[in-house]
Amino acid sequence: MLETVDLKKTISREQYAKIMPKLQEKLRILQYAAKTAEIPVIICLEGWDTAGKGVIVKKLTERLDPRLVRVRSGTPPSPLEQRYHFLWRYQTALPNDGEMTVFDHSWYGRVLVERCDKLIKKKLWREAYQQINEFERWLAEDGQVVIKLWMHISKKEQAKRFRACKKDKLLRWKITKEYERHHKQYGRWAEAVEEMLARPDTPHAPWTLVEATDVRWARVRVFQTLVDRLEAELARRKVNPEAISRTALAKEFRKAREAKTKRPAALERPAAEVAHA
Repeated sequence: MLETVDLKKTISREQYAKIMPKLQEKLRILQYAAKTAEIPVIICLEGWDTAGKGVIVKKLTERLDPRLVRVRSGTPPSPLEQRYHFLWRYQTALPNDGEMTVFDHSWYGRVLVERCDKLIKKKLWREAYQQINEFERWLAEDGQVVIKLWMHISKKEQAKRFRACKKDKLLRWKITKEYERHHKQYGRWAEAVEEMLARPDTPHAPWTLVEATDVRWARVRVFQTLVDRLEAELARRKVNPEAISRTALAKEFRKAREAKTKRPAALERPAAEVAHA
C-alpha cells in the first residue's frame, strides 16, 4: 500500500496561501456545527518521525476554539495505566459530545512502537488488531467520528530531515537515539505500518494516507480530510436525526413525530357516541 503513495505531490506557495486559511476557517465553522449537533470527533494522528505531525497539531489549534478541542500527546503508559487493558487510557481521554480530541500517537502504538521495539510479546500485538477493530466499531456506533491519518515520507526524506534538524540548534533535540534507531529499522516499521493500514481499515474508521514530502501539501490534505468527514457526518445526522438517540436533535425529532401522530382530544368521539352511531 505504501508503495502506491505518490510522494511527489506538491502545492505552490501561492496556492497554499489561498487554500489553507479557507480550510482553517471552514473547519472552525464546522467545529461549532459539530458542537450543536453533539458530534464527538476523534483524530488519530500517526506517521513517521519528522513527518510533520507537530505542525499539523499547531495548525489545528491556531483557529479552533480551545474550549472544544484537546490534544493528547503519546507517552509511555504510567504504572497505573499498565495495570489495565492498553485501550483503557484512551477511553478515559475520549471527547465529550460536541468536542474534539487529537491523539498525537494513539492506540496504534500497540501494533507499531510496542511491536517494532519488541516491548510486548507477538501474541499480544496480534490480538490487538481485533480489539482495536471492536473498539473503533463501538466508537462509531456510539456516534463518534474516528478520523485516522498516516503521514508518510520515504526513508530518504526522513534522513534529509534528520540532517536539517541536527544543523538547527533549536531543533537538534528532537533527533533522539530512538529516532535514529527507528530510521535504521525503517524496513521493519514499514512492514508493521502496511499491516496496520490494512487490517483495521474499515468503512466506519478508514485510514487516510497523507503524502507528507511537501509540508504544505500535507497540511492541506489533512484539513481537507477533516472538513470532508465532518460535513459527511453532519449531513448524515440531518437525514437521520435519530441516528444517535441521546442527542437533543433525536429527542426533538421524536417529540415532533409524536405530536404529528397524536390526534387532538377535541377530535376524538366518546366511546358511547361511537356505539350508538
